[in-house]
Amino acid sequence: MSRRTVAEPRAPLLSLDEALARLSAGAHAHRLTQTEDVSTFDALGRVLALEVRSLLDVPPADNTSMDGYALRAADVAVAGARLPVSQRIPAGVVGQPLQPGTAARIFTGAQVPPGADAVVMQEQCEAVVGDGLGAVQVNVVPAAGQWVRRRGEDVSRGDIVLRAGARLTPQALGLAASVGAATLTVLRRPRVAVFSTGDELVMPGEPLKPGAIYNSNRFMLRGLLQAAGCEVLDLGIVPDRLDATREALRRAAEGSDLILTSGGVSVGEEDHLRPAVLAEGELDLWQIAMKPGKPLAFGRVGQALFMGLPGNPVSSFVTFLLAVAPVLRVLQGAEGSGPAPLALRANFDWPRPDRRREFLRVRLNAAGGLDLFPNQSSGVLTSTVWADGLVDNPASQAIARGDTVRFLPLDSLITR
Repeated sequence: MSRRTVAEPRAPLLSLDEALARLSAGAHAHRLTQTEDVSTFDALGRVLALEVRSLLDVPPADNTSMDGYALRAADVAVAGARLPVSQRIPAGVVGQPLQPGTAARIFTGAQVPPGADAVVMQEQCEAVVGDGLGAVQVNVVPAAGQWVRRRGEDVSRGDIVLRAGARLTPQALGLAASVGAATLTVLRRPRVAVFSTGDELVMPGEPLKPGAIYNSNRFMLRGLLQAAGCEVLDLGIVPDRLDATREALRRAAEGSDLILTSGGVSVGEEDHLRPAVLAEGELDLWQIAMKPGKPLAFGRVGQALFMGLPGNPVSSFVTFLLAVAPVLRVLQGAEGSGPAPLALRANFDWPRPDRRREFLRVRLNAAGGLDLFPNQSSGVLTSTVWADGLVDNPASQAIARGDTVRFLPLDSLITR
């Protein structure tokens, strides 16, 4: 009589939100605290450790936003009034106090002289040739304050202009420079070790033997980490042996904040990553209710966090954006979570949704709607280049053409 084996019940799938909460909690204890001072020139993409306060008023003095003539509004009671030009003030030159009944020729950015309370743009004036600097005919009746940027109207001395935790964008660097910050105190970059496992993997340029594939995930994950502002330790391709995998993990854990791998975390005879991590540290294997990207491993090796992504390239790509990028934000203490989805129109039908939450590769079209890449397989890497975003589609929800869907732009997911 044959004996029937009863399989162990499967653990329920984790929701993505629950997985992100666990990841955030696990990463919080590893939050970076070490800082360094860097030149504002070289701080793009870094995360501020200390707030930036203004050293001065911006602008530092009343100045003109137009080329024209600085004058007293009360001196031009009617259009066509003429005033002698008493001085010429280019940007960078401090003029003399303006005498009543005169005007100053002035250029954009120059300080408005004491006594003037308005600027009339040159297009509304006519220069009159005469002795000295001549005169000006003002063809409009000006209002006091027009075209004058007041001292401190943008920033006052002592104001906080950038807060700790802000990621430094090009415009943030411009703002820091505008208030006199030559250097900025930032958190050090996260150090991430990445390697691939699999004897079937070869590098581009090497002969592609039968059964071999080029290692696309190595390039993709390295690029994603660099775009996220990380220092990357690339350990290459590790042979499919337990001893080699354990040695790679020990090397990766030395001085790294995070170890990142793709594929190999299963129970197959040639999948040594799972027993290696368990031997060197701790590991949780999660099944996430999302598509693509169902399997995800999270744990620790030494003092470093460990994350194992699915091996299929699209699954690895999407899981990085949705799971690894938030962990990197927590490590850096950056403000905010992921980007908020945009409500946009679907220009496609999706009649057979999955029971899991789906992330569909789409592209914004000229009409402001979203087109769907025709092949949503997790192995079709061309879809990630064609697409400029993902539709975050709830589990079991069909989409009909014209429906409003939640759109996540790839550029904000990759670089935020």
